[in-house]
Amino acid sequence: MKTAKIPKRVSATLLNALAAGVVPRLGLDHIAIGRQKEITALNQDLENIKEGGTAFRFIVGRYGAGKSFLIQYLRNQAMEQGFIVADADLSPEARLAGSKNAAIATYRELMKNLAARANPSGGAIALILEKWISNLLNQVAQTTNKRPGDPEFDAQIELKIRAVVNDLEGLVHGFDFANVIIAYWRGYREDNTNLKDAALQWLRGEFKTKTDAKKALGVKAIIDDNTWYDYLKLWAKLVTDIGYSGLIIFLDEAVHLYKISHSRSRQSNYDKLLAMFNDSLQGKAENLGIIIGGTPELIEDKKRGLYSDEAWRSRLANNRFLQQGLQDTTAPVLRLTPLNDSELSQLCHRLTRIHADRYNTSNILSDAQISAFKQAITKQLGADSLLTPREVIRDLIGVLNLLQQNPQINFEQLLGSSAFSSQTSATPDNSEFAEFTL
Repeated sequence: MKTAKIPKRVSATLLNALAAGVVPRLGLDHIAIGRQKEITALNQDLENIKEGGTAFRFIVGRYGAGKSFLIQYLRNQAMEQGFIVADADLSPEARLAGSKNAAIATYRELMKNLAARANPSGGAIALILEKWISNLLNQVAQTTNKRPGDPEFDAQIELKIRAVVNDLEGLVHGFDFANVIIAYWRGYREDNTNLKDAALQWLRGEFKTKTDAKKALGVKAIIDDNTWYDYLKLWAKLVTDIGYSGLIIFLDEAVHLYKISHSRSRQSNYDKLLAMFNDSLQGKAENLGIIIGGTPELIEDKKRGLYSDEAWRSRLANNRFLQQGLQDTTAPVLRLTPLNDSELSQLCHRLTRIHADRYNTSNILSDAQISAFKQAITKQLGADSLLTPREVIRDLIGVLNLLQQNPQINFEQLLGSSAFSSQTSATPDNSEFAEFTL
């Protein structure tokens, strides 16, 4: 965890997002308390992926346990290590399998959020391709002493591009994918915006018919509900070949697969997930990581969850020698346990200092006040085991905001108010609307 003073832009984003119940994209390393075993295991996955391997992980915990926080934290870590990342939340409209564009919707969301260190906010497809082409232009210029526009120069660039895309053609759907990459290069060379835009549209999975794709790009395929995952493997291969560490895919809110009411549709999604899982174990993909965020029900419910499928149950079964208090972080399922009392206290202290620095105040809560704050929340929730980072962060920032804006009231008065008591018990932890999972 960093101890240096945080820039106000970062602290403002961090505090505003947490207060609104949203996991922020910025500043997470400043509040990364606990989860060291999980972070170490996931960083080891990144190292394996860099070496050409694959990884598939479920990050499992109830609402508020830290799933989305850990996913977002790993996303930032992956970009810093040179990976391309993409994330999407599954929903009734965005699944892994299904008709009516339910699966391609997930792919489109991933492509919309495709990000690199130089463009962490997403939409990085064009940036990735342009940076690659720019690097090739510099390389050829240095080795040939020629300039863009010379026939020999352009021929050398195309040879280098084809050397990469030819490596893709042996993969499923690789031929059409490679031709679209070539089309983008030709649009770049000829300053043909329409051709470049058509290539980007195809790569984002936005063409609706093969006829339209053939007319615009000369390819006979489109990315659709049945093929979208194959193209993720092609993306992983491409970005690695052009110099990145690999591709990491994050799919959060996978509980929505568990919530599918139609059993056949639910099973189709579980089967698609199983195919992705098997690819990772069998080495059918390279430089690809898939991280799934979900609740315990998604895994453990024997009627509707993955455990309802024998193939899944055998793959995700716990180590039979696992005992109370032990954790096996090499297993495909990382089950998030509650932060202990000391870690929650550290989190509270860290947030109070970030808040004080942000607003130039002296509202630094003491150890006794932090303890009283946690006891007040625990009293409302009914048990220490229900105390999650979500409840702590949301309510603590609320208290700090009120103290900062209303200097006439002190901490003890605020904590003892009936308004605080009713607010802390307003939303039960198992509410289906409690989607914030820090």
